[in-house]
Amino acid sequence: MGSATPRSPRTPTVAQLRAFAAVAEHRHFREAAAATGLSQPALSGAVAALEESLGAQLVERTTRRVMITPLGERVLGHAHRVLASLQALTEEVEAARRPFTGPLHLGVIPTVAPYLLPDVLRLVRDRYPELELHVHEERTPSLLEGLAGGRLDVLLLALPAGGASPTRDIPLFDEDFVLVTPPDHELAGRADVPRDVLLDLDVLLLEEGHCLRDQALDICREVGADPLAASGRGYPQGSTTRAAGLSTLVQLVAGGLGVTLLPATALDVEAGRTDRLAAVRFVAPAPGRRIGLATRPGSARSAEYDRFAASLREVLARLPVRIVS
Repeated sequence: MGSATPRSPRTPTVAQLRAFAAVAEHRHFREAAAATGLSQPALSGAVAALEESLGAQLVERTTRRVMITPLGERVLGHAHRVLASLQALTEEVEAARRPFTGPLHLGVIPTVAPYLLPDVLRLVRDRYPELELHVHEERTPSLLEGLAGGRLDVLLLALPAGGASPTRDIPLFDEDFVLVTPPDHELAGRADVPRDVLLDLDVLLLEEGHCLRDQALDICREVGADPLAASGRGYPQGSTTRAAGLSTLVQLVAGGLGVTLLPATALDVEAGRTDRLAAVRFVAPAPGRRIGLATRPGSARSAEYDRFAASLREVLARLPVRIVS
């Protein structure tokens, strides 16, 4: 008759590991039972069941004290790590269930970031100190890809967000576009110009990939102007200059290479860099854009994002914008 096949150990339960850890800490079954809220028979049974599951003796019971076997000490180390991991898991889930705690990856377009981020960061610091905010400044296509793939949680950009994947858009405000010219331009300082003045102007645009470029093109084309047809690439005829950001774009205007359209929130910052710029306001209704948040539909943090949007509207109301409720 052959020898019996050894029984494979069974996976311990969390209750068994907790009971064993309590006994190892107190070295006394009655004290361990009181600490865990179990009866002494239940605690003793859980430790015995753990030993049976593993097929090994972990505890030496005497009339005076409890001793942990050498193998029991090794098992105890594993038990502590398992129980600590479970505690960390519970704390992380609980933190995620509490609003405005834990990490939040915010994507922002370049034509918004320099002008709104100071207010956004101040809001987070003052009202949501437990929120771990990570800011990613990228162009709209990259932001939408990051949102769809889970790399980003919420976006701050021009609406509608668009993109291949659906988004849940939360509007914050509308802002006007302002025409920026050299100070000696014939339109400089006016506050009543119609949109069709764009027909006779060299309108400078950002390079491809910026949503503001597309918005400016749409405004021009609404009145029959086409900067791309006039210049070939959206810059004055024959120019090889390219602007990747608004700061460079306004410097081109200051240098006399043309005019451009700026969002109202960018005007003070960009115009303040030089005295070689003048603002021109359009007659109402002025062309403009809507700025808001975009999130994934059905996100578990949807209510949190709505509250965040409400707080943003409060702090951004001081800007030259029209808040959208």
